Amino acid sequence: MKVAVVGVTGVVGTVLLKLLEEREFPVSEIIPVASEKSVGNKIMFKGQDYKIVSLGDAVNMKPDIALFSAGGSISLEWAPKFAKEGTRVVDNSSAWRMDSTKKLIVSEVNSKVLTKEDFIIANPNCSTMQMLVVLAPLHKKYKIKRLVISTYQSVSGTGKNAIDQLEGERNDVNSSKVYPYSIDQNLLPHCDVFEKDGYTKEENKLINETRKILNDNSIQITSTAVRVPIEICHGESVNIEFEKDFEIEDIFEILSNSPGLVVEDDPDNNKYPMPINSANKDEVFVGRIRRDFSIKSGINLWIVADNLRKGAATNTIQIAEKLIELKIV
Repeated sequence: MKVAVVGVTGVVGTVLLKLLEEREFPVSEIIPVASEKSVGNKIMFKGQDYKIVSLGDAVNMKPDIALFSAGGSISLEWAPKFAKEGTRVVDNSSAWRMDSTKKLIVSEVNSKVLTKEDFIIANPNCSTMQMLVVLAPLHKKYKIKRLVISTYQSVSGTGKNAIDQLEGERNDVNSSKVYPYSIDQNLLPHCDVFEKDGYTKEENKLINETRKILNDNSIQITSTAVRVPIEICHGESVNIEFEKDFEIEDIFEILSNSPGLVVEDDPDNNKYPMPINSANKDEVFVGRIRRDFSIKSGINLWIVADNLRKGAATNTIQIAEKLIELKIV
């Protein structure tokens, strides 16, 4: 399989390369792609050096699959050009997620809907991604009526410059700031830009993408997204109100038997999901599973996952793996 990685020098692009190797994806030729300033530089893949090429050159090389992680504007311009040449594009930006003609895929949830007509496939936002791995099997059984979501998102979700800002502040080194305030020793209730409704773009992504992936616009959702001073992993407190009643034991059983999920829930021994244990792993971790006694059919959950892996790179590659499994490529 001839595979292009677009945005190969970025935080997620680096992880994509690592995972292609780790997961033994059938790569016959790797095509590393980055901005013009990086063209000609080299990256290493499976012990060999490869020269970074431009987007135009990569299109002409007609890869079978292109894994995009280079920002929305790049995806809007270049994904259709790759698709026109017969390349299957899996895009990690927000460019195509809410496009009604494009599918928004979480591998464990709805990857079976992919067909040979799909040339541009959208990867969800990282915080939506990990949450839906947990919510989808519960929605199928009990139907979700309402969600109250609070996220605690690491700086790597913003990119390398944000990691540099955090490290610079911790080490008293001057670095460019991507946040309006210091992030070290601080919490910012501000992920992405504010929109006219008072919510941030990140908060609206959680609302809109959840409805699209679950194919249910009736779900009532509200969200608050907070940036926290850690490098990797997003945490989420999710309150769910179901249409149907449930037994808490059944919730545990459903989640324990759902793909891509690990239940860590043993309060007597202080066992619950934490970023320090979830980083560099592909699973989504869920715990603090408990009934919400303030409403008839409600529960509270705490969800943690590596935002660079399952939240981005892992799901991207899992979609590509599904394309192979379904004999689409």
